[in-house]
Amino acid sequence: MKKLIIAIDGPVGSGKSTLARRVAELMEYVYIDTGAMYRALALKALRKGISFDRDEDLETLACDTHIDLRAADGTQLIFLDHEDVTTAIRTPEVSQAASKIAVVSGVRRVLVAEQRRAGQRGGVVMEGRDIGTVVFPDADLKIFLTASPEVRADRRYHEHQQKGDAIDRARTLDEIHERDQRDRERSTSPLVRAPDAVVVDSTAMEAEEVARLVVMLAKGKSAGTTS
Repeated sequence: MKKLIIAIDGPVGSGKSTLARRVAELMEYVYIDTGAMYRALALKALRKGISFDRDEDLETLACDTHIDLRAADGTQLIFLDHEDVTTAIRTPEVSQAASKIAVVSGVRRVLVAEQRRAGQRGGVVMEGRDIGTVVFPDADLKIFLTASPEVRADRRYHEHQQKGDAIDRARTLDEIHERDQRDRERSTSPLVRAPDAVVVDSTAMEAEEVARLVVMLAKGKSAGTTS
């Protein structure tokens, strides 16, 4: 059967990464975390003290940066200029910085080109906020994953708690609303649902239930095409 390109889009905290990883595992596909690429670049910008309102400097930084996503023992490792930054990019500070760097059109051009090269042969599950609309508008299966802001805030809050991060639940909800507005209103690749995307609301669903649903949809698509 044909190896598909599966695009998963949705707002922050909707569970895209968890879903994409599990679907890739169940289908024996490659998981590509596009958000990790923006986080890695944001981490580098923070380390270098580059202002997030200097678009040209950020685009130059993107051109001079090597980001590598590697699979190891069922997990994905993120390397920034050959340094393992898998843990370093998962802080609230880097998350907020990534949402700012992601609105820079020059940065997106560089990273989108990398994402297309990584997924062009199929057999991939790619998640982000513009995969089905910009990166792979012809993806075989598009999922728009969403959940209520309150549930997304709870998930993000518990995720950071498990890591031992000091984080406030009310502030997390505020950041979810701020991030949603920023993602929807940005001029370059705003967060929108592709017209042909399947909307999946995970508010009242378990992660495994969502993954099994997407795999069922993917197998239906794969069976209906020729390799």
